[in-house]
Amino acid sequence: MPFSYYRYGGHQYGLWVGQLGDGRAHILGEYVNRKGERWQIQLKGSGQTPYARIHDGRTVLRSGIREMVASEACHHLGIPTTRAATLVVSDDLVTRDMYYTGCPRRERAATLLRLSPSWFRFGSLEILAKAGELSVLRQLAEFAIKEYFPDIHATDENRFIRLFSEVAHRTLDLVAKWQGLGFAHGLLNTDNMSILGLTIDYGPFGFVDSYDGGFVPNCCDGEGRYALAKQPEIVVWNIGQFANSLKPLLTSSQQVHLSHILKTLDSYCKNRILETFLMKIGLKEERWGDEQLVEKLLDMMQQTGADFTSTFRQLCELEPNEMVSETKLREKWSLRRLSSHSSWGCWLDQYRERLDKEAVDASSLGIFEDERRRRMLSVNPAYVPRNWMIHEAILDAEMDNFDKVRYLLEVMRRPYEIQPEAEKRGFSSQPPQWAYALKISCSS
Repeated sequence: MPFSYYRYGGHQYGLWVGQLGDGRAHILGEYVNRKGERWQIQLKGSGQTPYARIHDGRTVLRSGIREMVASEACHHLGIPTTRAATLVVSDDLVTRDMYYTGCPRRERAATLLRLSPSWFRFGSLEILAKAGELSVLRQLAEFAIKEYFPDIHATDENRFIRLFSEVAHRTLDLVAKWQGLGFAHGLLNTDNMSILGLTIDYGPFGFVDSYDGGFVPNCCDGEGRYALAKQPEIVVWNIGQFANSLKPLLTSSQQVHLSHILKTLDSYCKNRILETFLMKIGLKEERWGDEQLVEKLLDMMQQTGADFTSTFRQLCELEPNEMVSETKLREKWSLRRLSSHSSWGCWLDQYRERLDKEAVDASSLGIFEDERRRRMLSVNPAYVPRNWMIHEAILDAEMDNFDKVRYLLEVMRRPYEIQPEAEKRGFSSQPPQWAYALKISCSS
């Protein structure tokens, strides 16, 4: 069958840039697996499309490895995402300026076979609304409802409002997952946002090491628009642009309804993020003061340079009364760093007091402590695909040694389990000093 590709538009860095489209991605068709799941099969880096403009439509090996490792890791971490099936390496060389410094180099090309239930984006509807193609806009919205939102009836007069609400809340649930795992997408333009609430278009992403809300994994984002801590507000803004694309399909009263939903999204997002972090510290129900408890912990982590992933994992591994023991903390490198903060003891007292309030409802403190640990271990991974690990795997792969790539994929299939071999290789040890200064490419 012939290749197909999507046309879309987008707001990039807050500005409407007009028509875009898959410049190097070809959709081969749809596949229904034995579970009845429908997947669209796509080749990334397979050459130019009508939307390639002046570019060659190819993907470099470096970029293909990063997306394959990250998307598979995100899936197993519980982050809704597209998937990667196969990476084929080419002997062809393409020219890329990795950091846009005026120093291009020749890199090996590759083609990534990736899967998604759909590749439609916010920008898929935006371009139609902006161009005044309202009949096509209606057709696409109706098609999306029929194919991907079966709970919305085709005859429901408010179906487009329900479509918007579903897309908005799925997307904000995704952001809460990102924040809870320290994942920064790096390029949250509206053309990089899925209508299904999936993580798509892995480019300059990164999992934060030493916690920093200003973490920017994109060397092109000099102003930090898409920094880790800014992701929620940016995504809410992007959802607003998606709302604008649906307005031509709505009556005046439905547009008022839409505006009411938009006003609730900030608080919904904040609540979902707070729920996520409360689970990470072992709490089930939100109570007064919990938001400040979480904020203080993140603030201490940022001031001390404590590692995001390892701090939360190590909090699972100690009982509260052990967290003041120098002997115990000596074995927990990130908690040890966090404990150097002058407010550590005060925060720990507040945390233990908060745990005691929930333990009152448990039949015994011992049972509650077991539940706390089990709950925390289920949401705090031992391993994430850190940029320095992927970087080392890429360097070997460029020399035709893919052992580290395969091993990274193997480890990330079980990110919540302690794996002895991964421990020997330092997967949960303090990252090497050079890793903190590692730039992340926005060129692929």
